[in-house]
Amino acid sequence: MQRPDWAPDDIDIERPSVARMYDYYLGGSHNFAADRAAARAMMEAVPEAPLMAQANRAFMRRAVQYLVDSGVRQFLDIGSGIPTVGNVHEIAQRAAPDSRVVYVDVDPVAVAHSREILQGNPGATVVQEDLRRPAAILSHPEVTKLLDLSQPVAVLIVAVLHFVPDADRPDEILRALRETLAPGSYLVMSQATDEDRGHTGERAEAERVYRRTDSPLSIRSRAELTALFDGFTLLEPGVVWVPQWRPESPESAEDAAQAVFMGGVGRLGG
Repeated sequence: MQRPDWAPDDIDIERPSVARMYDYYLGGSHNFAADRAAARAMMEAVPEAPLMAQANRAFMRRAVQYLVDSGVRQFLDIGSGIPTVGNVHEIAQRAAPDSRVVYVDVDPVAVAHSREILQGNPGATVVQEDLRRPAAILSHPEVTKLLDLSQPVAVLIVAVLHFVPDADRPDEILRALRETLAPGSYLVMSQATDEDRGHTGERAEAERVYRRTDSPLSIRSRAELTALFDGFTLLEPGVVWVPQWRPESPESAEDAAQAVFMGGVGRLGG
């Protein structure tokens, strides 16, 4: 397989990446043949896969707009993936030009492309780190340079947690983040679930596809995702299918379970 000019030399382009598969679902071009093959296999198993990605991205946009309207001006997007149109900095800075955004991703392609897009934007940056290393993220020089952690920050962990197995203790990861955040901070989370769908065959096939990638799936229920908001007060309507979280119209929330992702937004008291 020929390596594109924009691909870092130290990445394995023969192994699918969840960030690049997500980019493919959203219609992006920063993916390789291995990513496209895995994404198409996922779409055969779960035909709604592109809809899932689009619904999840729309949830993120609505959440960011809500947070900006609520006065938030600092955003830490962990597991941000490859930037596409309508990403966090575009939404936040359009509504409030003084908004500051730090993207974090472990995928070097996502980081390299983010750096290219963010050139000349002093209010946004990207760092290469892993969600499973919260202390390293929060102490990273680029994070502490752009964000004032003594003031409220919105942390986004969107479409990422299903790649963090229970063995990696997501509850402890989130606790470490929460204990560093100032009162008035927010947590935006979503993840894939098969609750109320009853499609056990789809789940098994999806898990098989993602075992080929750098991040196997860990599906969780609504109750399990809700528990991970421990310490935060969930905003209405709580943890729901992502199209149901403050939809722009009643019609946009129809057939919400087809989106497969559940999500919510929590506020740290004070």
